[in-house]
Amino acid sequence: MAMADPELGSPAEKVQPKARSIHPLFYIGSWIFFSNLTILFNKWLIDNRGFRYPATLTCWHLIFATAATQILARTTKLLDGRKTVKMTGRVYMRAIVPIGLLYSASLVCSNMVYLYLSVAFIQMLKAAAPVAVLLTAWVWGVEKPSLKRFLNIIFIVAGVALASLGEIDFSWAGFLFQIGGIVFEAMRLIMIQVLLSEDGQKMDPLVSLYYYAPVCAVMNVFLAAASEAHKFEFADVAKAGWGLLLLNAAVAFLLNVSSVFLIGKTSGLVMTLTGILKNILLVIASVMIWNTSIAGLQFIGYGVALVGLVYYSVGWEQIVGVLTGIGLYLKSVWEAPRGDEARLPPAVRRALFTGLAAIILVLLVGGFMYGGGVEATGVQLSSRGLLLL
Repeated sequence: MAMADPELGSPAEKVQPKARSIHPLFYIGSWIFFSNLTILFNKWLIDNRGFRYPATLTCWHLIFATAATQILARTTKLLDGRKTVKMTGRVYMRAIVPIGLLYSASLVCSNMVYLYLSVAFIQMLKAAAPVAVLLTAWVWGVEKPSLKRFLNIIFIVAGVALASLGEIDFSWAGFLFQIGGIVFEAMRLIMIQVLLSEDGQKMDPLVSLYYYAPVCAVMNVFLAAASEAHKFEFADVAKAGWGLLLLNAAVAFLLNVSSVFLIGKTSGLVMTLTGILKNILLVIASVMIWNTSIAGLQFIGYGVALVGLVYYSVGWEQIVGVLTGIGLYLKSVWEAPRGDEARLPPAVRRALFTGLAAIILVLLVGGFMYGGGVEATGVQLSSRGLLLL
């Protein structure tokens, strides 16, 4: 029998090549892509395909999410996180049901606002969301008030106020619906922290959807029946297309899946900055695709709000660290010798190209869909819309 060379080692002891992993930029680009694509798809269904039932469409998304999470829980490991959640009847009724009701209320308000305000202005108003969360935390006693935090949120509120003053098609109804959606969402987040997190119950977005979707679906069935049943026509379903409605719900669900991977593969800082970048891109897309009018005062106000939001979410120390890291990286690229050594790693180049292609695809598809609907319907897209799930 031949003896293995001790210097080479046995085949089992040989160093295995390191498995290639997907760059985090891919997950960032995927989340931005599905988030913006969901909004564009929803708006196209409502305005161009004539499916003018936002509550019904939201209910359909939640029914699809309920079925999809049940299937994934039994066939994949994506929902294995639910096994760490100690779910009992008492916890479900005490925490899941009220949190689910707040989630539904947030969806309802956020759906209604798209009937009155443009997407660009809505994104500007959403910059005030951390303010609502912080104020709710103070009222609930989760956090102690501080002068530094108070001045920070005043800065954000001032920016949002400037953006509101510059809005050409301002609507009080839409403004109040958006504020209502922000407040309900803030209450939901604080209740999650109080009722679940403090008891050691931690859930990622997909596991949360697994528990909340059934409650929200039941509530939205009653809501849709009360608000849209009297005007609902099955001919509009056929006009929109069963296949497109199924694809629309699948895209909305993939947004939740991409959120799970984004959380698992990136840090809290990256997630915060990605969310801000996504909102900025959505404002730009609204201006480019839907010809939304943006006043100069709105640019200034939104810029002020974003500066305050970044400072609130990240902090001065991390801002300095990020800027320093970017500066050192750019310096190293500038001083690097020309040639192959100066190029970005292949994985980074692929991720950047994929993200850029996804953004361009969203803009082109949205422009094509909108362009085809203006001549046929004459509807202003800035007055219709639906919340992404």
